[in-house]
Amino acid sequence: MPTNVTPEYRKAEEWFKSATTNEEKILALEKMLAVMPKHKGTDHLKADLRKKLSKLKDTSTQKKSSSHTDVFHVPHSGAGQVALIGTPNTGKSSILAALTNAKVHVGSFPFATTYPVPGMVQFEDVQIQLVDMPPIMAEFIAPGQVGTYRNCDLIAIVIDLSADIEEQLNICMDFLESRNLLLASDTPAFDGQGNVIAKKAFVICTKSDIAGEGAFEKLKKLCKYQFEFIQIAAEEFEGLEELSQKMFELLEIIRIYAKPPGKPADMTEPFTLPIGSTVMDLATHIHRHMAENLKSARKWGTGVHDGQQVQRTHVLHDKDIIELHFS
Repeated sequence: MPTNVTPEYRKAEEWFKSATTNEEKILALEKMLAVMPKHKGTDHLKADLRKKLSKLKDTSTQKKSSSHTDVFHVPHSGAGQVALIGTPNTGKSSILAALTNAKVHVGSFPFATTYPVPGMVQFEDVQIQLVDMPPIMAEFIAPGQVGTYRNCDLIAIVIDLSADIEEQLNICMDFLESRNLLLASDTPAFDGQGNVIAKKAFVICTKSDIAGEGAFEKLKKLCKYQFEFIQIAAEEFEGLEELSQKMFELLEIIRIYAKPPGKPADMTEPFTLPIGSTVMDLATHIHRHMAENLKSARKWGTGVHDGQQVQRTHVLHDKDIIELHFS
């Protein structure tokens, strides 16, 4: 390998070497090619990487039809999926146990969690899927773990304020940044082919009641990202209600209640859609083929009179009630 490659290239190369799935290796190789210096000394290396990339893409296509089971693939459920990340004993499993009915093993020793454990968090009238994950360490990451973060909707970085916050933050940031998992100005949400790359993230600060003075403010100063920070106390887990609300807000979704013509609206099980969704998006979400026959819609909610007729392109708001009429 040429000696004058950039630090970004070396980081991408380390990502490639540690990758355990074809999908991650493909992303790492694409990153290596993107940051590689453009001069004659790298021509042979570039050709070799392109050959590896082509071979991996062919292999990945073939494997999609196989029956291989990935234990780190957690099917989405509820209004959105939030995956926890943190070093050992930061309180990830305790958060899941306190917020959900999931059967989780809470231990005071490292790696009490060895595979993803999902549970459902109830926020008002919607459920959010929270996934506990094996801890990460500077020298060890569970094989395939990155796939869970690649497929979730939101990443929650768990930091124990009573421990070495700088070390925890560095380990988490190195893992997330080296694999292009964090949404930032230089890492878009999607690649050129429309594949999901980066995710939004926020920080859950545990054990705030037993942390040293100024630990929370120090953590915020150490972090270069403009994350949202939520504090949770070790005793009685004060702050859990705020955590549930923050997850809902960061998922950037709205609740829409359907009203069948001539009947009361169903106010118990709302549809959840991304912020900015329209009446047509709702119709498509309910039934793709019926949406083509959408004739009109009436709305009760933000910015309209009760029962006012709205256009297909009308933008919806949280807790709107919509009555759809099909031809």
